[in-house]
This record gives sequence, C-alpha cells and structure tokens, in this order.
Amino acid sequence: MKNKINSEESKGLGDTIAKITHATGLDVVAEKVANVLGKEDCGCKRRQEKLNELFPYKTQEKKEE
Repeated sequence: MKNKINSEESKGLGDTIAKITHATGLDVVAEKVANVLGKEDCGCKRRQEKLNELFPYKTQEKKEE
C-alpha cells in the first residue's frame, strides 16, 4: 500500500522535508520523543504547513487552448 505522503506532489519545502523524515523514520522518532515529554504531538504538521507557506514551489498552470 502506498503512503499518502509519498504519493502526492510536493507543494513546498515542508512537503519535501516530510517525505524525507518519513523515509528515514525520523517522523516516528519525533512522535515518540514528544510522547515521552508529555506532548500531544511533535508539531511536525504545523511546521510542514508553515514551511509550505513560506517556501512554496512554483507550479505551471495549465493553459486553456
């Protein structure tokens, strides 16, 4: 089964970093550390969204013919 993270096109830097951390297993480590410290989550999703907002990738819009 394909993971949703890897099947979508990256919208910005945050998506690319999320793919890398998922591929290396760092996302799981971050969640476990956050749980040990008593946090609800590691904040990865918020950081991903903020990085996408600050550093979006340019996309070519399809031209109507």
